[in-house]
Amino acid sequence: MLDIGINLTHGSFDYDRDALIDAAREVGVVGMILTGTSLEVSAAAIALARTRPGYLWCTAGVHPHHAEAWDAASAARLGQLLAEPEVVAVGECGLDFFRNLAPVAAQERTFHAQLELATASGKPAFLHQRAAHQRCLAMLREHAIGHGVAHCFTEGPAEAADYLALGLHLGITGWLCDERRGAALREAVRTIPRDRLLVETDAPYLLPRTLRPRPDSNRNEPRHLIEVVNTLAALRDDDPAEVGAYTTRNACALFGIEL
Repeated sequence: MLDIGINLTHGSFDYDRDALIDAAREVGVVGMILTGTSLEVSAAAIALARTRPGYLWCTAGVHPHHAEAWDAASAARLGQLLAEPEVVAVGECGLDFFRNLAPVAAQERTFHAQLELATASGKPAFLHQRAAHQRCLAMLREHAIGHGVAHCFTEGPAEAADYLALGLHLGITGWLCDERRGAALREAVRTIPRDRLLVETDAPYLLPRTLRPRPDSNRNEPRHLIEVVNTLAALRDDDPAEVGAYTTRNACALFGIEL
Protein backbone atom coordinates (compact mmCIF):
# COMPACT_ATOMS: atom_id res chain seq x y z
CA MET A 1 0.00 0.00 0.00
CA LEU A 2 1.13 3.56 -0.70
CA ASP A 3 -0.42 6.38 1.32
CA ILE A 4 -0.74 9.27 -1.14
CA GLY A 5 -1.92 11.84 1.43
CA ILE A 6 -0.75 12.11 5.02
CA ASN A 7 -0.14 15.23 7.11
CA LEU A 8 2.96 13.79 8.73
CA THR A 9 4.30 17.23 9.71
CA HIS A 10 1.26 17.71 11.97
CA GLY A 11 2.11 18.48 15.58
CA SER A 12 0.20 15.47 16.89
CA PHE A 13 2.94 13.28 15.42
CA ASP A 14 5.87 15.13 16.97
CA TYR A 15 6.41 12.70 19.84
CA ASP A 16 6.21 9.39 17.94
CA ARG A 17 6.66 10.11 14.22
CA ASP A 18 9.45 7.57 13.64
CA ALA A 19 7.56 4.85 15.47
CA LEU A 20 4.45 5.51 13.38
CA ILE A 21 6.43 5.19 10.17
CA ASP A 22 7.95 1.91 11.34
CA ALA A 23 4.52 0.58 12.38
CA ALA A 24 3.14 1.43 8.94
CA ARG A 25 5.96 -0.42 7.24
CA GLU A 26 5.19 -3.50 9.31
CA VAL A 27 1.63 -3.70 7.93
CA GLY A 28 2.66 -3.18 4.31
CA VAL A 29 2.76 0.58 3.72
CA VAL A 30 5.60 0.82 1.19
CA GLY A 31 5.69 4.61 0.93
CA MET A 32 4.00 7.85 1.91
CA ILE A 33 3.40 11.22 0.27
CA LEU A 34 3.34 14.04 2.81
CA THR A 35 0.84 16.81 2.16
CA GLY A 36 2.03 20.40 1.81
CA THR A 37 -0.74 22.81 2.83
CA SER A 38 1.21 26.07 3.01
CA LEU A 39 4.65 27.27 1.96
CA GLU A 40 5.95 26.67 5.47
CA VAL A 41 4.41 23.21 5.80
CA SER A 42 5.64 22.30 2.30
CA ALA A 43 9.21 23.22 3.25
CA ALA A 44 8.89 21.16 6.44
CA ALA A 45 7.52 18.23 4.42
CA ILE A 46 10.52 18.38 2.08
CA ALA A 47 12.89 18.33 5.06
CA LEU A 48 11.06 15.36 6.58
CA ALA A 49 10.99 13.47 3.27
CA ARG A 50 14.77 13.81 3.05
CA THR A 51 15.15 11.81 6.26
CA ARG A 52 13.76 8.68 4.55
CA PRO A 53 14.64 8.82 0.86
CA GLY A 54 12.86 6.23 -1.24
CA TYR A 55 10.08 5.95 1.33
CA LEU A 56 8.82 9.49 1.91
CA TRP A 57 7.90 12.06 -0.74
CA CYS A 58 5.74 15.17 -0.53
CA THR A 59 3.57 17.71 -2.27
CA ALA A 60 4.09 21.47 -2.19
CA GLY A 61 1.28 23.97 -2.35
CA VAL A 62 -1.13 26.32 -0.63
CA HIS A 63 -4.47 25.05 0.69
CA PRO A 64 -7.47 27.30 -0.07
CA HIS A 65 -7.78 28.10 3.64
CA HIS A 66 -4.49 30.02 3.32
CA ALA A 67 -5.23 31.64 -0.03
CA GLU A 68 -5.62 35.20 1.22
CA ALA A 69 -1.88 35.52 1.83
CA TRP A 70 -0.95 34.54 -1.75
CA ASP A 71 1.10 37.08 -3.73
CA ALA A 72 3.86 37.22 -6.32
CA ALA A 73 6.45 36.24 -3.74
CA SER A 74 4.37 33.17 -2.87
CA ALA A 75 4.36 32.08 -6.49
CA ALA A 76 8.14 32.49 -6.71
CA ARG A 77 8.71 30.57 -3.50
CA LEU A 78 6.39 27.75 -4.51
CA GLY A 79 8.20 27.51 -7.84
CA GLN A 80 11.44 26.98 -5.92
CA LEU A 81 9.90 24.29 -3.73
CA LEU A 82 8.48 22.45 -6.73
CA ALA A 83 11.99 22.09 -8.13
CA GLU A 84 13.05 19.92 -5.20
CA PRO A 85 13.29 16.21 -6.10
CA GLU A 86 11.23 15.12 -3.09
CA VAL A 87 8.20 17.06 -4.40
CA VAL A 88 5.98 14.91 -6.61
CA ALA A 89 2.83 17.07 -6.94
CA VAL A 90 1.49 20.63 -6.80
CA GLY A 91 -0.88 21.21 -3.91
CA GLU A 92 -2.82 20.77 -1.77
CA CYS A 93 -4.61 23.36 -3.92
CA GLY A 94 -8.21 24.02 -4.84
CA LEU A 95 -11.41 25.55 -3.55
CA ASP A 96 -13.24 25.26 -0.24
CA PHE A 97 -16.62 27.01 -0.24
CA PHE A 98 -17.79 25.00 2.77
CA ARG A 99 -15.71 26.80 5.37
CA ASN A 100 -14.75 29.84 3.28
CA LEU A 101 -11.79 30.64 5.52
CA ALA A 102 -10.45 32.78 2.67
CA PRO A 103 -12.51 34.98 0.32
CA VAL A 104 -13.69 33.26 -2.85
CA ALA A 105 -11.76 35.68 -5.06
CA ALA A 106 -8.54 34.91 -3.17
CA GLN A 107 -9.16 31.17 -3.39
CA GLU A 108 -9.70 31.34 -7.13
CA ARG A 109 -6.65 33.57 -7.70
CA THR A 110 -4.44 31.20 -5.72
CA PHE A 111 -5.88 28.12 -7.42
CA HIS A 112 -5.33 29.64 -10.88
CA ALA A 113 -1.71 30.38 -10.04
CA GLN A 114 -1.05 26.86 -8.78
CA LEU A 115 -2.69 25.26 -11.80
CA GLU A 116 -0.36 27.35 -13.96
CA LEU A 117 2.58 26.07 -11.93
CA ALA A 118 1.34 22.50 -12.33
CA THR A 119 1.27 22.95 -16.10
CA ALA A 120 4.69 24.59 -16.16
CA SER A 121 6.32 21.99 -13.90
CA GLY A 122 4.69 18.96 -15.47
CA LYS A 123 3.84 17.67 -12.00
CA PRO A 124 0.36 16.36 -11.17
CA ALA A 125 -2.11 18.53 -9.27
CA PHE A 126 -3.06 17.45 -5.75
CA LEU A 127 -6.58 18.83 -5.50
CA HIS A 128 -8.82 19.91 -2.64
CA GLN A 129 -12.49 20.61 -3.30
CA ARG A 130 -15.33 21.06 -0.85
CA ALA A 131 -18.76 22.46 -1.73
CA ALA A 132 -17.24 23.88 -4.94
CA HIS A 133 -17.48 21.03 -7.43
CA GLN A 134 -18.76 22.87 -10.49
CA ARG A 135 -16.45 25.86 -10.10
CA CYS A 136 -13.48 23.56 -9.52
CA LEU A 137 -14.35 21.61 -12.68
CA ALA A 138 -14.58 24.81 -14.70
CA MET A 139 -11.15 25.94 -13.56
CA LEU A 140 -9.60 22.55 -14.22
CA ARG A 141 -11.05 22.57 -17.73
CA GLU A 142 -9.84 26.12 -18.29
CA HIS A 143 -6.29 25.01 -17.53
CA ALA A 144 -6.70 21.65 -19.29
CA ILE A 145 -5.67 19.81 -16.13
CA GLY A 146 -5.94 16.06 -16.65
CA HIS A 147 -2.93 14.97 -14.64
CA GLY A 148 -3.59 14.77 -10.93
CA VAL A 149 -5.75 13.46 -8.12
CA ALA A 150 -8.94 14.58 -6.43
CA HIS A 151 -7.50 14.22 -2.92
CA CYS A 152 -9.83 12.90 -0.23
CA PHE A 153 -12.69 12.32 -2.66
CA THR A 154 -15.95 11.98 -0.68
CA GLU A 155 -18.72 12.39 -3.27
CA GLY A 156 -20.86 10.15 -5.43
CA PRO A 157 -20.82 8.49 -8.86
CA ALA A 158 -21.73 11.63 -10.81
CA GLU A 159 -18.90 13.69 -9.32
CA ALA A 160 -16.51 10.78 -9.77
CA ALA A 161 -17.48 10.59 -13.44
CA ASP A 162 -16.73 14.30 -13.87
CA TYR A 163 -13.19 13.88 -12.55
CA LEU A 164 -12.62 10.68 -14.50
CA ALA A 165 -13.67 12.44 -17.70
CA LEU A 166 -10.84 14.92 -17.13
CA GLY A 167 -8.36 12.08 -16.73
CA LEU A 168 -7.90 12.50 -12.98
CA HIS A 169 -7.37 9.89 -10.28
CA LEU A 170 -9.44 9.69 -7.10
CA GLY A 171 -7.95 9.44 -3.61
CA ILE A 172 -10.02 7.32 -1.22
CA THR A 173 -9.76 7.80 2.56
CA GLY A 174 -11.40 6.47 5.71
CA TRP A 175 -14.51 8.46 4.77
CA LEU A 176 -15.33 5.23 2.92
CA CYS A 177 -15.58 3.44 6.28
CA ASP A 178 -18.35 5.71 7.57
CA GLU A 179 -21.75 4.20 6.84
CA ARG A 180 -23.43 7.47 7.91
CA ARG A 181 -21.60 10.02 5.79
CA GLY A 182 -19.99 7.78 3.20
CA ALA A 183 -23.01 6.28 1.42
CA ALA A 184 -22.46 8.19 -1.84
CA LEU A 185 -18.76 7.40 -1.84
CA ARG A 186 -19.43 3.72 -1.18
CA GLU A 187 -21.59 3.70 -4.28
CA ALA A 188 -19.01 5.62 -6.31
CA VAL A 189 -16.06 3.33 -5.62
CA ARG A 190 -17.87 0.45 -7.29
CA THR A 191 -17.84 2.44 -10.56
CA ILE A 192 -14.27 3.80 -10.59
CA PRO A 193 -11.85 1.95 -12.91
CA ARG A 194 -9.08 0.26 -10.96
CA ASP A 195 -6.39 2.22 -12.81
CA ARG A 196 -7.74 5.51 -11.39
CA LEU A 197 -7.96 4.51 -7.72
CA LEU A 198 -5.53 5.70 -5.04
CA VAL A 199 -5.68 5.28 -1.26
CA GLU A 200 -4.73 7.65 1.53
CA THR A 201 -5.24 8.21 5.24
CA ASP A 202 -5.22 12.03 5.42
CA ALA A 203 -3.91 11.33 8.93
CA PRO A 204 -4.24 12.56 11.62
CA TYR A 205 -7.75 13.20 10.25
CA LEU A 206 -10.46 10.81 9.04
CA LEU A 207 -9.88 7.89 11.39
CA PRO A 208 -11.81 4.95 9.85
CA ARG A 209 -15.07 4.54 11.75
CA THR A 210 -14.87 0.76 11.37
CA LEU A 211 -11.52 0.52 13.15
CA ARG A 212 -11.51 -1.76 16.20
CA PRO A 213 -10.29 -1.16 18.81
CA ARG A 214 -10.79 2.56 18.35
CA PRO A 215 -7.97 4.68 19.81
CA ASP A 216 -8.96 7.01 22.61
CA SER A 217 -7.21 9.93 20.89
CA ASN A 218 -9.22 9.53 17.64
CA ARG A 219 -5.93 10.26 15.86
CA ASN A 220 -5.58 8.55 12.50
CA GLU A 221 -2.21 6.97 11.72
CA PRO A 222 -0.57 5.67 8.53
CA ARG A 223 -0.85 2.03 9.64
CA HIS A 224 -4.63 2.37 9.46
CA LEU A 225 -4.44 2.60 5.66
CA ILE A 226 -5.09 -1.13 5.68
CA GLU A 227 -8.62 -0.43 6.95
CA VAL A 228 -9.31 1.72 3.88
CA VAL A 229 -7.91 -0.95 1.57
CA ASN A 230 -9.94 -3.72 3.22
CA THR A 231 -13.17 -1.70 2.98
CA LEU A 232 -12.48 -0.77 -0.62
CA ALA A 233 -11.83 -4.41 -1.47
CA ALA A 234 -15.07 -5.55 0.15
CA LEU A 235 -17.14 -2.96 -1.72
CA ARG A 236 -15.55 -3.82 -5.06
CA ASP A 237 -15.52 -7.60 -4.44
CA ASP A 238 -11.74 -7.56 -4.83
CA ASP A 239 -8.93 -9.20 -2.90
CA PRO A 240 -7.33 -6.71 -0.44
CA ALA A 241 -3.81 -7.64 -1.55
CA GLU A 242 -4.80 -6.96 -5.14
CA VAL A 243 -6.29 -3.57 -4.20
CA GLY A 244 -3.09 -2.68 -2.38
CA ALA A 245 -1.04 -3.72 -5.39
CA TYR A 246 -2.94 -1.85 -8.08
CA THR A 247 -3.42 1.34 -6.07
CA THR A 248 0.33 1.33 -5.40
CA ARG A 249 1.10 0.86 -9.10
CA ASN A 250 -1.26 3.74 -9.90
CA ALA A 251 0.45 6.02 -7.38
CA CYS A 252 3.92 5.20 -8.66
CA ALA A 253 2.86 5.91 -12.23
CA LEU A 254 1.05 9.17 -11.43
CA PHE A 255 3.70 10.66 -9.16
CA GLY A 256 6.78 9.22 -10.89
CA ILE A 257 7.82 7.29 -7.80
CA GLU A 258 10.27 4.39 -7.80
CA LEU A 259 10.01 2.24 -4.69
